[in-house]
Amino acid sequence: MTVAASTSMAATVILLHRLPTKTTVHCSTLPSLPPRFSPSALSTSFMPLPGSRRYSLLQVKASSSDETSAVDTSELLSDLKEKWDAVEKKSTVLLYGGGAIVATWLASNIVGAVNSVPLLPKITELVGLGYTGWFVYRYLLFKSSRKELAEEIKRLKKKIAGTE
Repeated sequence: MTVAASTSMAATVILLHRLPTKTTVHCSTLPSLPPRFSPSALSTSFMPLPGSRRYSLLQVKASSSDETSAVDTSELLSDLKEKWDAVEKKSTVLLYGGGAIVATWLASNIVGAVNSVPLLPKITELVGLGYTGWFVYRYLLFKSSRKELAEEIKRLKKKIAGTE
């Protein structure tokens, strides 16, 4: 009996010797959630004062009439079908739509990559603020430059519309 106890004691000592001496505890501190309230506690704690402005803003009226702006799905689908049938180059529309989705996804990935670089978001923010300040000084501060900007916009509109 003593032999068994001594061997188990030796095994325990050997196992304890092999355990790592430093244990790293990984924990994250999350903000605690607010306590739960019962509906009765909510109704008593938020009792509005009669005639108060906040009470009038939070008032909700229930109505059983059909005066709501319900969307008729069959009408909507028929309108969409008519517009789709009126399109002559369906493949072009699908190609542009797919290209817009891919471009949005790609731009989102690029912005995410730029934001992950430590100083780059702050630098781009400073560049944007600098450009905004220059634009205000150049085009918006003085009356003559505002007229120049308006003429430039009109010229650009004509160029895009193809009337120039």
